Amino acid sequence: MTMGEGVVLGIDLGTTATKVVAADRRGRVAALAERGYPMRTDQPGLAVHDPDRVLRAALDAVRECVQTCAAPVRALVFTGAMHTLIGLDAGHRPITPSLSWADNRAIDQAARLRRDPAATELHRATGTPVHPFAPLAKLVWFAEQDPDTKPAFWCSLKDFVLHHFTGRLATEHSYASGSGLMNIHRLAWHQPSLDLAGITADQLPELLAPTGTLPLRAEVAETTGLPQGLPVVAGGGDGPLANLGVGAIRPGMAALSLGTSGALRVVRTEPGVDERGRTFCYGIAEGYWVLGGAVSNGGVVSQWAADLVGEEDMGDLLTEAAAVPPGANGLFALPYLLGERAPWWDPDPRGLLLGLRRDHGRAELTRAMVEGVAQQLALVRDAVRDTGAAVTPVRATGGAFRSPLWGQLIAAALDTDLEITEDSEGSGLGACLLGWRALDVLPSLEAAAELITPSETVHPDPDLAEHFATARPRIERTYLALRDLMS
Repeated sequence: MTMGEGVVLGIDLGTTATKVVAADRRGRVAALAERGYPMRTDQPGLAVHDPDRVLRAALDAVRECVQTCAAPVRALVFTGAMHTLIGLDAGHRPITPSLSWADNRAIDQAARLRRDPAATELHRATGTPVHPFAPLAKLVWFAEQDPDTKPAFWCSLKDFVLHHFTGRLATEHSYASGSGLMNIHRLAWHQPSLDLAGITADQLPELLAPTGTLPLRAEVAETTGLPQGLPVVAGGGDGPLANLGVGAIRPGMAALSLGTSGALRVVRTEPGVDERGRTFCYGIAEGYWVLGGAVSNGGVVSQWAADLVGEEDMGDLLTEAAAVPPGANGLFALPYLLGERAPWWDPDPRGLLLGLRRDHGRAELTRAMVEGVAQQLALVRDAVRDTGAAVTPVRATGGAFRSPLWGQLIAAALDTDLEITEDSEGSGLGACLLGWRALDVLPSLEAAAELITPSETVHPDPDLAEHFATARPRIERTYLALRDLMS
């Protein structure tokens, strides 16, 4: 049996569940397993997970995937939601919950850091916007609001699970590029960030290449049914690896993901952000980077609308919204239900419905919110274009695209073809392909990306695209006016 036979398992530690994908060297998915867990949000700004519960979910999902997949497993690869943070004691046990990207308690700290003229240089050096989601801001919050908590180590949720699987506290350049703590130009911890956070490099995991491998511990091998010493690939962030998972690795090619939140990321071969600081820059592997932005509000807006009007079938509500003319009969939305990230990176923007009248109903409300998300993603694309990068084509993935309305509106807002791939395995499949590259079975990341082909292409409607382009300038004007009013 050759090394090219069998499967690689991609372990995706998500915000609501861990998904394990088994894929062969051609990118064909052989098995899937999933274990969910809650996110605690019972206090203002709080959004945390129990690290041990996530670890158990990962072990259970890996074991199930091994049992259901007939092929031998060649490696494990980790990915997961970025911007998480855990404090560990000297024995590498958690003494804090895992703060997720959605934990917003560091609003004041992030706002203060952003007012400092050095914030621009910090963003350029680390590729991470100064925002409450970033571990840098969270560390400043801990120092000011919880000084009695003194961890021996700080790491991400992915690092914590990887440590249990391998016995090494390590991270990699992809995930670390979203921390605000690593210099993306030197691939080393950034001392000015560490000084702001009040920590030392010794308190952080060792840095590896995304394709770096560690051996699987005997204890975990016995628990999961895998062989001891199996290669465990360090992996990367879910966003960057989603580009690989949808086949968007060629420079200028974009990946768009849309679940609860969303993101648009364009591949480039050098690190850096736009001059106005509207984009992030995170690593994939082997010299590839993604330039783009994440939006906090994606499919969540249609679920919110369904909950608000008491509609159990969100698909029916989206079908009603599809029958509403562009512009939602005069109803305009800033859909910032969960605040917003790109391109503003404002710690606390507020949502808005403008132009509301008595004859507006649930269909107009839903249409306005979905249009608002499509336009926000187009603003991210505009920021990327301002760097001189072409953005075409766009590969899209995510559960929201089960409704045709989402694809139609986003294709028109971007005014480009939207090539939709499978809707559930983007990051996990990208992790699998990275694993095959780490095993040297695939000759390059480009070769890995070529294995992925879209299942559907949505072409932009010219009239709808013109409507979106005409309306888009009012978004920033409205956002700025509302920000001034709320302040």
